[in-house]
Amino acid sequence: MVHQYKNNGYNIVLDVNSGAIHVVDDVSYDVIALFEENKPEEIVSRLLEKYSEAEIKEALEEVQALKDSEELFTDDPYENYILDFKKRPTVVKALCLHIAHDCNLACKYCFAEEGEYHGRRALMDFETGKQALDFLIANSGQRRNLEVDFFGGEPLMNWDVVKQLVAYGREQEKIHDKHFRFTLTTNGVLLDDEVMEFANREMDNVVLSIDGRKEVHDKMRPFRKGAGSYDFIVPKFQKLAESRNQERYYVRGTFTHHNLDFSKDVLHLADLGFKQISVEPVVAQDSDDYAIREEDLPILFEEYDNLAKEMVRRKKDGNDFNFFHFMIDLEGGPCVAKRLSGCGSGTEYLAVTPWGDLYPCHQFVGNEAFLMGNVWDGVKATEIRDEFKCCNVYAKEKCRNCFAKFYCSGGCAANSYNFHGKITDAYDVGCALEKKRVECAIMIKAAEAELE
Repeated sequence: MVHQYKNNGYNIVLDVNSGAIHVVDDVSYDVIALFEENKPEEIVSRLLEKYSEAEIKEALEEVQALKDSEELFTDDPYENYILDFKKRPTVVKALCLHIAHDCNLACKYCFAEEGEYHGRRALMDFETGKQALDFLIANSGQRRNLEVDFFGGEPLMNWDVVKQLVAYGREQEKIHDKHFRFTLTTNGVLLDDEVMEFANREMDNVVLSIDGRKEVHDKMRPFRKGAGSYDFIVPKFQKLAESRNQERYYVRGTFTHHNLDFSKDVLHLADLGFKQISVEPVVAQDSDDYAIREEDLPILFEEYDNLAKEMVRRKKDGNDFNFFHFMIDLEGGPCVAKRLSGCGSGTEYLAVTPWGDLYPCHQFVGNEAFLMGNVWDGVKATEIRDEFKCCNVYAKEKCRNCFAKFYCSGGCAANSYNFHGKITDAYDVGCALEKKRVECAIMIKAAEAELE
């Protein structure tokens, strides 16, 4: 399978199965488009109005050489692999600890309903969190590095328990020869010097929630009485980012139908000094006034293109930043299993409620159909785990012939379920945006290669 597109003056050809990427001239681009369905003499005849016969024949030779070296028009080597992959033993390597089902903001798009997750407000106690870490260790097999995200609601509303659990985790590392990589996700309201000092010592990553420009952020992320939170959190976030040397953190925003010009929000965050930025599309039903709709896609495609071009320009000027959705590794990247199966929700990654229930991920919390067990008894609903284990790009018809499948790994299972009632479908608006992001990310790599 081959995907061709033009972006920012580059003719880009992606060989999907091998991952090989070629930036080619016009004649090679047109030859590749005709190569599989036409004989060489037919290609020459069809392109003679645009190019000389010598140019076309030279391009044909080069394309054939790429095919012979398995860099173009390659076969899919992975479909049979996935059959064995499904049989692998399940090892849990990451937990999303819902340390607080409560929040001090009232974000309008919050899937967690201001931290309540379709249930009651609650804070995780130390004993439940301790048991969650014990469960993770016991179910991690030979894996040494384990991931724990302190999540909410707002985790800083239960800060003492966070600190206690980190201390307990550090004790268990020595006993079990494990290493915990802790992440804190916060809205910043309760962020202070003590939290920053602790986070810089103990947290491998910190996620800071901010949507971009003041008017955009304050509209969607107000305090419960309606006041905006932008002015309150921005100086704190800037201080934290600098204290971590602009590494091991990212500011994470959400754009909606109300700010389709979201590239301005990304650039606003960059202009505030942030170097690690993620601004992602809201996922919501059409009945929500802020939902992204299919008719919004052309505008958003142009926004991604404009953002990618500006990032190339800033890179040349030495004023670059990382944008999460454009970060792509063309040399190594995720292992084959990761490319096929995605985030590992329901198998390698689980969410834990304040009272210890286990769900496939944070977006399924509160949906009793996906309750898998608890941290004391373990995973009891093994049929749910097995369903997620079989969720991969070959189980999704929409993914099988998609050029982006090895980059997005089939997309989000929760989004698929929420829009189609099953985890083996795909959220169509999200798919369209993901394909555009992959194209932009590859273009940026092509531009960076010119600078080397």
